[in-house]
Amino acid sequence: MNIVVLCAGTSTEREISIVSGTGVCRALRSKGHNARVLDIYFGTYESDLNSDNFFDGEYNLEEQVKKIEGFTLKVKEMQKTGKDFFGENVIDICKKSDIVFMALHGQNGEDGKVQAVFDLFGIKYTGTDYLGSALAMDKDITKQLFIANQVPTPKGVKFEKGLENDDYYKIMTDAGISFPCVVKTCCGGSSVGVYIVNNRQEFDDAVEAAFSYEDDVIVEEYIKGREFSIGVVEGKALPIIEIIPLQGFYDYENKYKPGMTKDVCPAELSEKMTELMQREAVHASKVLKLGTYSRMDFLMDENENIYCLEANTLPGMTPTSLLPQEAQVIGIDYPTLCERLIETSLS
Repeated sequence: MNIVVLCAGTSTEREISIVSGTGVCRALRSKGHNARVLDIYFGTYESDLNSDNFFDGEYNLEEQVKKIEGFTLKVKEMQKTGKDFFGENVIDICKKSDIVFMALHGQNGEDGKVQAVFDLFGIKYTGTDYLGSALAMDKDITKQLFIANQVPTPKGVKFEKGLENDDYYKIMTDAGISFPCVVKTCCGGSSVGVYIVNNRQEFDDAVEAAFSYEDDVIVEEYIKGREFSIGVVEGKALPIIEIIPLQGFYDYENKYKPGMTKDVCPAELSEKMTELMQREAVHASKVLKLGTYSRMDFLMDENENIYCLEANTLPGMTPTSLLPQEAQVIGIDYPTLCERLIETSLS
């Protein structure tokens, strides 16, 4: 198949998206597919490629990735010029592909906007559709849907930009949340803009920092416990993986820097707890209307109460990402997983 591996973009997760896209493209090519990476924001910028010749000729993946990485420093500069989000020839190239493998992460990629455009153009792509993507991207909406559908989740409240620090503190305490608590961006990913705070000064600083990323911020009760993640593919839960950071919590550095966490899969849990957590993962994915595949993040406290934190509609596909590790446990290697995600998205 002719496959566009769509990556990069404009979000805070651009660099991780490039790593995911590189791994996916290499894996699909090893399976015999004519897969090629494409930067959704720059497209064929500064290239002699177009929609007619994109899939033709010899292909040097490393060379193309290096070019895409070189564009990263130009993103903010180009945004100031009012550049369109879709890069040169991107839509036309995607229309001519058999399918687009979505290796995008974060806003303008994982929030349903690109998926909605592709639906209008009849472009096939991996992952859930625009509605499920949008619901899962907004952590406030996710939490409201979880509560309404009895998915266990931490207590939380949303802040909107423009109030004073005293107002935010009152909203938090009125919601029954005390220190320590978690302050995080409403629509961010990869734990960018996530802060664990223990006192009022840290709270004020964290709220200000989170608002530097977005205009909506979530504050949640802090759940001290073990961290887990569960992939859901075709409506079935994969083996549970436990994430044990060697220091701190599962933040951006711990997620993507090799050796920063110990991952245990399958997680050391009782059969009863394993079944419960997997069942809740599938339940949560259905509540958010997630199709084909996703990944659900959980915490379990010392009393074995479980809490679903959020859903990932385009789980990371880097060498240290969780979904590939979970699939490996049941005998699905990385290239086969990438191919299977395409097959299930086309079915």
